[in-house]
Amino acid sequence: MLRSIDALCPLCYNKKSCVYDAIGQNVVRSAAASTGIEQTGWRMNVIYYVIALVAIIIDQISKYFVATRMELREQIPVIGDFFMITSHRNQGAAFGILQNQRWFFIVITIAVVVALVWYIQKVKSRPDKLLPVALSLVLGGAIGNFIDRARMGEVVDFFQFNFGSYTFPIFNVADSCIVVGVALIILDAIIDMRREKK
Repeated sequence: MLRSIDALCPLCYNKKSCVYDAIGQNVVRSAAASTGIEQTGWRMNVIYYVIALVAIIIDQISKYFVATRMELREQIPVIGDFFMITSHRNQGAAFGILQNQRWFFIVITIAVVVALVWYIQKVKSRPDKLLPVALSLVLGGAIGNFIDRARMGEVVDFFQFNFGSYTFPIFNVADSCIVVGVALIILDAIIDMRREKK
């Protein structure tokens, strides 16, 4: 529907009349909305890698302080004998398994990191953000321990928990991120299963 306007038309700059109708306005609005969606998508794409980066930074800073400020096997009680900061080195996987397999872990970690990045890209547009956040934590933890293995051939561990006479395997921030990430992945799978049943 044609209409007269007093101000300049944004399309034809005619003060008297023009064809800038509701359709034209919708086009402008659609373009603005499209730009907003693209900006939001870009931010959501980046935020998952920011989560991974924060995990890596915290992991590396904590390991640096333990490696430079504490002697090997030195212990600092935090909650009596239950929770201690212990300077420990691990040449295996998380919690001390598969010792002295440096190159095996380097190759496996590279493959895992590539797979995680690919999967984050695949699921990042899901309405439910639990899975990509979980994958980001696993990614950050994997890279955190990978840096140690590539640089030194061993991983710096320091969180020690004692349960009476049993000592839980000493671990670090990267291990914690991996465990929490995997737990969230399992939780996401359970939630999806319940949704499908409904």
